[in-house]
Amino acid sequence: MQRKERFELLIEYFTEHQPDAETELQYGNPYELLVAVILSAQCTDKRINAVTPALFERFPTPELLATAHFDEVFPLIRSVSYPNNKSKHLIGMAKMLVEDFDSVVPSEISDLQKLPGVGRKTANVIASVVYDQPAMAVDTHVFRVSKRLGLVNQNAKTPLEVERQLVKHIPKEHIARAHHWLILHGRYTCVARTPKCGECKISQFCRYYERIKLK
Repeated sequence: MQRKERFELLIEYFTEHQPDAETELQYGNPYELLVAVILSAQCTDKRINAVTPALFERFPTPELLATAHFDEVFPLIRSVSYPNNKSKHLIGMAKMLVEDFDSVVPSEISDLQKLPGVGRKTANVIASVVYDQPAMAVDTHVFRVSKRLGLVNQNAKTPLEVERQLVKHIPKEHIARAHHWLILHGRYTCVARTPKCGECKISQFCRYYERIKLK
């Protein structure tokens, strides 16, 4: 099966069965989503959703977070991965947000990446979820699933390589949603160690499944 056909079948399936796919992070505004995504690096959304309510109650605005001390933030997020660095990143991000962006979460990926704790993946999440831009955030799920399905070259070594190949073949109007399709599929079906191929609804155009059937 050609790659173009795999993309077409992927979009056809998910637009019918998951047309409203969205992030599982819980947030009330762009600032809260930015905080949640920074915290979610190498951590589960479930854990982040358990932590952020108390954090948002204590620091409901970037202005308040910008004036916080490390010892005020750390206890609230100590159960997430890398709480030391993330505490520093959150405070630094809030300070820059207030001082350089008038407390408004920027829409440009280049501006977002200037914020402490914000890499390309996080910037793409904000751009796509908040501003509905055709940005493809590549996390471990997207990286794994896109390779297994045969959407990208197997020799793609970095998230940026995978991102570029995906956005090249997915129509702009579907890119933001496709990010969630691939993440959710990787989180619940195409899991890392033992993918649930027997339950998968898109195995008919999956390159990985084609290979294991031949064994």
